[in-house]
Amino acid sequence: MSDLILHQYALSPFSEKIRAMLGYAELPWQAVDVQEMPPRPELAPLASGYRKIPVAQLGADVFCDTRTIAREIAHLSGRSELDPDRQPQPVQDFVQTLDLEVFLACVLSASGGSLLFKLVRCTSILHTYRFLKDRIQMGRQARVPAMGPKQARRRVAAHVEDLEKRLEADFLFGDRPCVADFSAYHGLWFVADLAGKPVLREAPRVRAWMARMRAFGHGEVRPITAGQALQAARDSEPRPLPDGRDHPQLGSPVSITPNDYGRIPVTGQLLADDGQRWVVAHDHDRVGRVHIHVPHAGFVLTPA
Repeated sequence: MSDLILHQYALSPFSEKIRAMLGYAELPWQAVDVQEMPPRPELAPLASGYRKIPVAQLGADVFCDTRTIAREIAHLSGRSELDPDRQPQPVQDFVQTLDLEVFLACVLSASGGSLLFKLVRCTSILHTYRFLKDRIQMGRQARVPAMGPKQARRRVAAHVEDLEKRLEADFLFGDRPCVADFSAYHGLWFVADLAGKPVLREAPRVRAWMARMRAFGHGEVRPITAGQALQAARDSEPRPLPDGRDHPQLGSPVSITPNDYGRIPVTGQLLADDGQRWVVAHDHDRVGRVHIHVPHAGFVLTPA
């Protein structure tokens, strides 16, 4: 079993993206189940104020956003095709569109009774009410273009049509998957598999591709408790900092905030900037010092 810990929950589409990557990479991992919404008191000592899920952990190093998590999976497994920063520019541009615009369209298109029933079945009616209230509030604070249900359905339909044309090989950019496949998969998993919407009815190539993606499974996973994850951080020292470049805020307190939604910052002392991610130190009585890794893409750094 590797030391990789994933803080996740079953219905999280971005968690599914990482779970599928782990299955493809054949990388054993450990799972900590978290609530679908804050407060998450057992995660706060590790990830500062960061609210998006999943969060990954290797001892006293914590990785926020699927971009940095994918990079770690690529490093641990030797599968460079999963590292978004090592892909050709067309793949990077495709992933950027998928992870924001197309993903949000999929989420909006998935709304309905089937999805609510699954959430109630997994939790409770009261929890579902609180979850919906939380997501409405998060949407009001988001800095992304508003999209109505009809517009979202049209965007998903256009996305599926585009994938149907692209899939001349087994995967989107060739005969083996890359990070783009997993970025395209998780949104459709949410709207088609989880919510049961018939968005793939007229897309046989996409249906076959989805079957290939599902076949990777989630790999070898062992559930652990939040307390065990905190203990793993407390018993570890952060790994050596990456080689980087000068930054005017190095050594100073900073805030690093998502620029789309879930806009609660990670705060701490800036320790490194390798050109693709920042590393900040975060101290907490329950774990000591951890290093939090946050990507440049999708985030804004400001002095604290």
